[in-house]
Amino acid sequence: MNGGTLGGVDSTARARSRAAGGNLPAEVTSFVGRRREITLTKRLLAESRVVTLTGPGGIGKSRLALRVAANMSRSFRDKTWQVELGELHDPDLVATAVVEQLNVAETSTGTELDNLVEHFREREALLVLDNCEHLVQACAELVDTLIRSCPGLRVLATSRQSLGAAGESTLIVPPLQTPDPEQLPAAEAYEQYAAVRLFLDRARAVLPEFEVTPDNAPVLMRLCHRLDGNPLAIELAVVRLRSLAPRQLEERLDERYELLSGGRTGAPQRQQTLRALIDWSYDLCTESERRAWAHVSVFSGSFDLEAAEYVIDGTAERSRAASLVHALVDKSILLRERDDGPSRFVLPHTLREYGLEKLWAAGDLPKAEARHRQWYVSTVRRFAAEWMGAEQVEWVRRLRVEQANLRAALRSMTEHGEESSEDQHADERTSAPHGPAVALRMATALGRYWQLRGAHSEARYWLDRTLALTGTRQAPRERAAALASSAWFTLLHGDVSGARGSLDTAAATLEGHDAPLERAHLTRTYGMAALFDNDAASAIRLLETALEVFRRGAEKEGELFTLIGLGVARAVNGNERDGLELLDDALAITTGRGEVYWRSWTLWAIGYLKTITDKPDRAEPALKEALNLQRRLDNRLAIAFTLDTLAWAAHLRGNDKRAARLFGAAGGAWESAHSTPNLYVEFAEQHRAQLVATREALGEDTYNESFDRGYHWQHDTAIDFALETKQRSRETQRENVHPMPLTSREREIAQLVAQGRTNKEIAEQLVIALRTVEGHVQHILTKLDFTSRAQIAGWVAGMRSEQGE
Repeated sequence: MNGGTLGGVDSTARARSRAAGGNLPAEVTSFVGRRREITLTKRLLAESRVVTLTGPGGIGKSRLALRVAANMSRSFRDKTWQVELGELHDPDLVATAVVEQLNVAETSTGTELDNLVEHFREREALLVLDNCEHLVQACAELVDTLIRSCPGLRVLATSRQSLGAAGESTLIVPPLQTPDPEQLPAAEAYEQYAAVRLFLDRARAVLPEFEVTPDNAPVLMRLCHRLDGNPLAIELAVVRLRSLAPRQLEERLDERYELLSGGRTGAPQRQQTLRALIDWSYDLCTESERRAWAHVSVFSGSFDLEAAEYVIDGTAERSRAASLVHALVDKSILLRERDDGPSRFVLPHTLREYGLEKLWAAGDLPKAEARHRQWYVSTVRRFAAEWMGAEQVEWVRRLRVEQANLRAALRSMTEHGEESSEDQHADERTSAPHGPAVALRMATALGRYWQLRGAHSEARYWLDRTLALTGTRQAPRERAAALASSAWFTLLHGDVSGARGSLDTAAATLEGHDAPLERAHLTRTYGMAALFDNDAASAIRLLETALEVFRRGAEKEGELFTLIGLGVARAVNGNERDGLELLDDALAITTGRGEVYWRSWTLWAIGYLKTITDKPDRAEPALKEALNLQRRLDNRLAIAFTLDTLAWAAHLRGNDKRAARLFGAAGGAWESAHSTPNLYVEFAEQHRAQLVATREALGEDTYNESFDRGYHWQHDTAIDFALETKQRSRETQRENVHPMPLTSREREIAQLVAQGRTNKEIAEQLVIALRTVEGHVQHILTKLDFTSRAQIAGWVAGMRSEQGE
C-alpha cells in the first residue's frame, strides 16, 4: 500500500501547507519591551536557518520567540508553528511530539522523522521549538535533519544552552532594561525602562488602583534593578505588593540578597537574584505549604485538585490539602489555568525544578513519584471501566488535559522496571500497584485515546516499552492484549504484514492458557487485517468466530467492534442486507448505553454502504449524524473517513463543487489523523474513483480551486460545511481571526490619538491623570509593536475599514 498519498491522486498529494495562520497560542498577558531583541532575532533568521534564544530561566525566551514568530508569520508562505517540549522528557519522543502538535500525516513506510521531512520538504515555514534544554541532543539531531532536507524551513529554538546544530546562530536574551540606581532619571521618565513598565503592568493586575507617584517612582526603578530585569523575578516580587508597600518590598529584597549572596559566589548574578527570590517565596510559606510545593513538583503539565490532594498527602484531611493548594495559588507559586472547566493548576518550570530539588533533598522523591503513578494508573483503570457508557466525551477531555502526566506515569513505570515497595502498598483509593502487568494494561487501555488523537506512533512506542518489561512467559494475557493493540496500530499505519506478525506473536504467548476472550480479540484483529487487505471472505470467517465468543462472554466492546467490521465485510462481499442488519444490531447496543464512539463508527459504516450502493440520499443523514458525534469526541480518524465519504455522496448527487471542497477538507482531516484513505483497499479504490470523477466533471482548474479552499479550512469550518449548518457571523469570525489586543480603555485612547489629540487633551476629556494617559499610550505602542502615534492612527483606520464603518 502507498501510505504517503491521499488516494494516489495528484490533486490530493500536493505538499502544500494546510495552515490558515499557524498554531501560535494567543497572548494572555501584555508583551512589554524587547524591541531590540525582536529586531536582532529577525535579522538572525534572515541570515541563518537555525536561531537559538538562550538565557537563564525566567528571562522571557519563550515569549520573545512567540512574539517574533507572530511578527514574521506573513514572511513565510506556510506560516509559523510552535512545538512545546517543556513537558516532554523522553528524547525518543521528540519527533513524535512534533508530528502530534503539528498534525503531520504519518506513513506506513517511514519513521516520524521521515514524515516530518516529507511534510516540510516543499514548505516555506518557521518552526519554533520551545524549551529544548533537557532534550538538547535529540533536538539538535532533529533540526540538523530537517534543515538539510527542507530548504524552505527555518527553526527558532529556545533553550538554556545552544543546540549545537549545524549553522546555528545564538542570541543570549538579556534582562529587561533597568536604570542605574546611582543615577536615577527624573521620576516621570520611569517608562523608558522595559523592566519598570512590566512591573507596573503586573502590579496593576494585582492591585488595579496602583499608581506611580513622584515618591514611589524611584523605589520602583531601584526594585527593578535589584531584580536584574528578570521577568519571572519581577512577577514573583509584584505579588508581595498585596501586603507590602513598594518601599517595604525594596527593604526586604535588599535584606534577602545580602543574606543569601555569600553562599553562591560561583553563580551568575542573575541566577543568584532569581534563586534568592524563590528562596524568599519558599521561606514565606508555612512548613505544610513548602511540603505541598515540593510534592506537586512531580506533576508534568497541569493537574487538578483531586490529584494534588492525593500526591500531597493521601492520609491527610482532603480539606487541608485543598487549602494548601489554594495558599500556593494565593502566593503565586501555583498558577490557575484559564479555562471554563474544573480548576487546573500548573507550576512554572523554574519553580518546579526548585520543588523537585527540595523533594529530593528531603528523601521524599521516590514516594511522591509512586503516588503520582498510582493516581494515574487509577485514572486509566476508571477510564477503561467507564468507557462503554455515557461519559465518553468527558473522558476524552480529561485524558487530553492529563496527557503530559500520563506520559510521565508510563515513563516512570518503564524506568522502574520491577514493582517498587511504595507501589505494592497502594491505598484503597487507587488500589493500583505498578508491576509490569499493570503497565501493560495501562498502555493497552490508553490505545482507545491515542487512536482518537491520531497518535498511532506514540501508542506503539509505549506498547513496545511496556512489552519490554516482561519476558515471553510473564503476564501472558496482558502481553497478548498489548500485542493485539500494537497490531491494530500497525494496521492503521497501513502495514498489514507487520500487524499479522504481532498477532502471531500474541497467539504464541497464549499457548497453553485458557483465555477465550483474549483469543477472540486476536481473531477479530486478524479479521480486520483481512478486510483491510480486501479479502472479504476470510474477514467474514474470522469475524464470525470472534463475534460468537464475544457474545458468549458478554464482552460488549469486542462485540461492537466485530459487528461493525463484519457488517461491512458482508456487504462488500455482496450481502448488503445482512451487513446492514448487523449494523442495526450495533446501533441498538449503543443506544441503550448512551455510547458515542462506537455509535459514530456504526453510522459511518451505514452511510458508507449506502453510498457505495448508489443511495447517496439515504447515506447523508447517517454520515452527518456520525460526524456530529465524531466532532464531540474529536475522533480524527473517523472524521477523515466521514468527510471523505460525504464527498462521494455529494458527487453522486451531482453537486461536484461541494464534493471537491469536501475532498479538500478530508485531505486536511487525513493529515490531522496522521493517516490516509489507503488503509483499506476497498475504501481507497472508491476514493480514487469518486475523486477522479469529480475532477473530470468540474475541470482541473475549478476542481483545484474548490479542493484548495476545503483543504485550508479550519477544523470547525470544514465540519460546519459538511453538516451544512449555519456559519458563524462575519463579525464573530473576524474576532477569532484578529483578536483584539487592547482593553476597552486603551481602544478609547487609541481613537483619540487617531484624532490627533495630545496626551494632555485626552486626559482632560476623559478626566484622568496625565500620567495615566501616558501609561496607556505606552501600553498601546507595546501591545501593537508600534513606535509612533501615527502608526496607532493607521491601525485605528484599518480596524474601522474591516468593520465597514
